[in-house]
Amino acid sequence: MDGNGRWAKARGLARSMGHRRGVSAVREAVKTASEFGIKYLTIFAFSSENWRRPQREVDELLGLLKLFIRRDLADLHQQGVRVRVIGARDNLRPDVLSLLEEAETLTRDNEKLTLVVAFNYGARDEVARALRRIAEKLATGEIRPEALTAECVDAHLDTAGIPDPDLIIRTSGELRLSNFLLWQAAYSEFVFLPCLWPDFDRRAFQGALEEYASRDRRYGGISPCDIAS
Repeated sequence: MDGNGRWAKARGLARSMGHRRGVSAVREAVKTASEFGIKYLTIFAFSSENWRRPQREVDELLGLLKLFIRRDLADLHQQGVRVRVIGARDNLRPDVLSLLEEAETLTRDNEKLTLVVAFNYGARDEVARALRRIAEKLATGEIRPEALTAECVDAHLDTAGIPDPDLIIRTSGELRLSNFLLWQAAYSEFVFLPCLWPDFDRRAFQGALEEYASRDRRYGGISPCDIAS
């Protein structure tokens, strides 16, 4: 979800206003995903690198997260949305951690849509943490070396039990993953949009889905049409 700051700057507004408008775009994206029958929607809310931003902006982002959960959690729960948080938790402030855990606990039995919130998340850090857990189990004999497969790694990632993303959308014209779901994106389709995240609406979402639907996904093989010919 990229472009909040640029959206605000283009309008002569403070960056905080761009982030606030970005929260509204999140609400619209969740609503649209539910309407289209999407079962999993992952939003990159706060990366492990975002702590490097000015403290005032970090505080603003954390405040918006807390506000979103306090204001929207009841509605998400009522709509059948399950919230799941991925990312490192050991260094989070207690007030933020408790809110994230509250959101997960309240909505854990919902099934209409799983909203995966990547918070304090970085893909390299995720893989490193998974490998540390695997190494500990190898050392104790809980895992045997021959059992160390791709599926074993999957099971130790933050996203264990969540399907790999079929489609990854990035706004604002940036053409890179920026440390997002590196392992899980092995066979994902990508759609890069020029619009800034606060302008990402139902129409933009639908356009990305239509682009995805036009792709021929072969997973390293060949398409049935090529076999037939």
